[in-house]
Amino acid sequence: MSFDADFGLQVGDPQRSFQLRVRLHCKTTRSVICGPSGAGKSLTLQTLAGLQTPGHGHIRFGDQTLFDSTRRINLPACERHVGFVFQDYALFPHLTVRQNIAFGLSRGWRNPGRQQDHAIVNHWLNAFELKAVASQQPHELSGGQRQRTALARALVNQPQALLLDEPFAALDSPLRTRLRAELDAVLRPLNIPVLLITHDAQDIDWFGGEVFQMQDGCLQA
Repeated sequence: MSFDADFGLQVGDPQRSFQLRVRLHCKTTRSVICGPSGAGKSLTLQTLAGLQTPGHGHIRFGDQTLFDSTRRINLPACERHVGFVFQDYALFPHLTVRQNIAFGLSRGWRNPGRQQDHAIVNHWLNAFELKAVASQQPHELSGGQRQRTALARALVNQPQALLLDEPFAALDSPLRTRLRAELDAVLRPLNIPVLLITHDAQDIDWFGGEVFQMQDGCLQA
């Protein structure tokens, strides 16, 4: 399965707006959208995930239509079965590592209990070597631990695809190299489509797959 998208989106107001024009057809399991800051990469990922609504066009994943302006289809983010890792990780500062991961299993906005025990949460705590810090809050973690917590939260619901918004941008060079290898080891057995955005050429070399260039809101192969 892969993403097939053709849509337009305008954000802002008439005096100061940003136009997004995306044509995307991913043919491989791993795809990269690259381009400078401000090109519209994060906005594209948010639109695929259902966090932004295009003005027109369509978004499909495999045989499922996620958005179609003509047919008036617009699945909410929670029904798209897409894992999303934000650039700043977007962890809840008042929740523990265990609660942050378990939040991906929650319906509504009720916080998971500190002592709730989910087998799938325990699985990802072990897989990402987070068990020792499971009761800590995000401000007590290293950059690498925060990233792994965000990844675990994105994967806990067994998504059909994973969207990564510059996952290494906030890390120093040695840690970035190590976490690329760790992420690769986690993703390979999952065998789900992954779409990564970056402005770092080393990320592209490491990640491989199909590469799309984005410039001034326009995405092309």
